[in-house]
Amino acid sequence: MVGDPNAKMVVRLYEDPRCPVVADFESSGAKAIRTHTIQRQTRTEYVFASFKDDRLGGDGSQRAVNALRAALDAQKFTEYHAVLMADQEEAEASDGYTTQRLLSLADEVPGLRSEAFDTAVSTMKYSDFVTASLTAYRQTGEDPIGPGTPSVAINTTMLTGELYDDLFDEEVLTGVLTAVERAPEALRNRRV
Repeated sequence: MVGDPNAKMVVRLYEDPRCPVVADFESSGAKAIRTHTIQRQTRTEYVFASFKDDRLGGDGSQRAVNALRAALDAQKFTEYHAVLMADQEEAEASDGYTTQRLLSLADEVPGLRSEAFDTAVSTMKYSDFVTASLTAYRQTGEDPIGPGTPSVAINTTMLTGELYDDLFDEEVLTGVLTAVERAPEALRNRRV
């Protein structure tokens, strides 16, 4: 969870670090969510999947989720997440999120590298978190393998159909978030 824990609006993001569609989302509509989070209008909860590891081989998604959890401890989650998403294209096909690559990418975030962070990344310290996050992902929605990534829920309402397409347009998604902020029932009644 990032942002103001007391924010009335909650955005839950479902992402696999190796998913190229997630990288597209992070470079477009996700900017609206980050702005609302920074402005303390929402809190953002991440549920990470690692199904790309099963489909493409390797353990890069699991290693990236573990490293993101370590970055959260260092209070550098948002910055490190942005770096991983910017580097994601190589990671998807080649399982590029190796321990060494994750540590190298951490160099791009001032103040992130430390003995604690490096050890957590190297030893998969948060493997229990990785497993719990994947389990939570798989338990979301009706599909037993999970909702797909990226998926976004605002105040427990999953964005589907036309609203899903809005995820990739920063301006439109800003409008959706603003409408929900003004009238939390807006999504349930589809009056966005």
